[in-house]
Amino acid sequence: MFGDFLRRLTAPDPEPMSQPDASLALAALLVRIARTDGDYAQAEIDRIDRLLASRYGLSPFEASKLRTEAETLESEAPDTVRFTRAIKDAVPYENRKEVVETLWEIVLADGVRDDDEDALMRLVAPMLGVNDMDSNLARQRVDARRE
Repeated sequence: MFGDFLRRLTAPDPEPMSQPDASLALAALLVRIARTDGDYAQAEIDRIDRLLASRYGLSPFEASKLRTEAETLESEAPDTVRFTRAIKDAVPYENRKEVVETLWEIVLADGVRDDDEDALMRLVAPMLGVNDMDSNLARQRVDARRE
């Protein structure tokens, strides 16, 4: 189903992504972060749906459909590097900081800060071109909203 998308994503010199493809890549990255700890909790699924709806102006049904497509893509995709490269190429830096904040929302959605999720965030943020300080500030903003 996603063969063409994955071929474009994994090309040696990929073309910049269209907005729908960038949305799908981000959604797949959110799913990958949520699945990292081996517990893809309903709280994480609900948070992904809300974040996608808010970020892209989608109805709850459309957000759920995008997440479902992203779940399939995430399971078929070879690695995180290609998702992050696609997002980095398609999204300006200021918006990538928002992407990192969105990823932290998923990491913290179930109320547990898992070591595997933390490790993936330490890998993903720099691959998105977001420095450690901005990633840490994004995490702090998410933490502050949860209190």
